[in-house]
Amino acid sequence: MVCFACAAALLAAPRSRAQGSLLQVDPAQTKIDFTLGSTIHTVHGSFALKSSSIRYDAASGAISGAIIVDATSGESGNKGRDQRMHREILESEKYPEIVFTPAKVKGVVTRSGTSNLEVSGTFKLHGQDHEFTLPVAVTVDGPGLQLSMHFVIPYVQWGLKNPSNFLLRASDKVDIDIHAAGRFENANTPNT
Repeated sequence: MVCFACAAALLAAPRSRAQGSLLQVDPAQTKIDFTLGSTIHTVHGSFALKSSSIRYDAASGAISGAIIVDATSGESGNKGRDQRMHREILESEKYPEIVFTPAKVKGVVTRSGTSNLEVSGTFKLHGQDHEFTLPVAVTVDGPGLQLSMHFVIPYVQWGLKNPSNFLLRASDKVDIDIHAAGRFENANTPNT
């Protein structure tokens, strides 16, 4: 779910910086929030970024990598509801990761201000792959970036169980909001 936009920032980064670039996203500065509406109340919660590594070569246009969210980290502040979410809906013991693999980007990042892009790729949730396009806002500040996006996951359509019961009718879609900070690194330079 997170930093699916990271790939977009790399693809549209200035050529001098993007050639052989690696985009690193800081998990400590990444916020992945979800909102699920229902007839009684709206549920708010969050997930944690597990890892993110996107490589982009401006010369060839090749992109590779993945953004991985820890499905087991999902929490809404209600222990019983969270246990049910992990046991019956996400089945996070069986499917502990949510993965986005970027394939292409539409749009260009400007050297200053905010740019709007679309990042297309494969979204793997609950063991199933789904083609997905994310709208991404990227703000470049020197070697750093701020990424933000809002998108809707049709989780019931994608085969997950709806948590509704006889008292509560939950939406069959969940809203996701992501805010992240990252930086460009030379892909040929080892991390220290």
